[in-house]
Amino acid sequence: MKQDYDDYQYSYKEMLKYLMQSILLCAGVDYLFYKNIWLMLAAVPAAVWYLRWKKRQLIRERRRRLNYQFKDALNALSVAVQAGYSVENAVSACARDLERLYEKGTDILEEFHYIEKQQRVSVPVEELFISFGERSKVEDIENFAAVFYTAKRTGGDMGKVIQKVARMLGDKIDVKCEIESTLAAKKSEQMIMSVMPAGIILYMQMTSPGFLSVLYGNPVGISAMTICLGIYGTACWLGRRIVDIEV
Repeated sequence: MKQDYDDYQYSYKEMLKYLMQSILLCAGVDYLFYKNIWLMLAAVPAAVWYLRWKKRQLIRERRRRLNYQFKDALNALSVAVQAGYSVENAVSACARDLERLYEKGTDILEEFHYIEKQQRVSVPVEELFISFGERSKVEDIENFAAVFYTAKRTGGDMGKVIQKVARMLGDKIDVKCEIESTLAAKKSEQMIMSVMPAGIILYMQMTSPGFLSVLYGNPVGISAMTICLGIYGTACWLGRRIVDIEV
């Protein structure tokens, strides 16, 4: 089947997991900023927003994994073509190699199985790669598909083309991995900084509950805490945007 990379279907366990996370998040916000059970119940619809946000994050992560998996697929395809296989047979050989690298159900493995099956009903392999690139919306896959399509239709040396593209895209993906490794430490720092304000409020509530009691249970206090929550949420969002760099 064609994979739809613009959508993500939650499994039952994932749905339960992220639903619990959203409920705990709402409970934490209510405890720190309001201490009002009715406001917590009113915030329950935020779980829908959280599930949508998490889905976008999972789709992005899925595309990132697919990009890295495609590097292994290109290397296997390049080796098969250099060994004397035609491009169509090289796809089948590549699928066998990927079966040894990845578990059943992995996106790249399913894609090559799909391409292999479509070839049997005489669908041109270059059109299948173009479709793969359009559905995945991964830049490296789209670039490879465009080069592959042009070379196949103009009668280029497919062995050299695939070998050169595999080397170039492989180097690019390696650079991406290095950049992401460098950013990982900064993302951890940003996460710690984001948690610190909530930690300070929790610490004050546990050690000096009377100090913050005037901010709970009255309209002025609720308004003040709502403003603080808005500033805190905006700061967390900006911090995440700063370290969340596309590579």
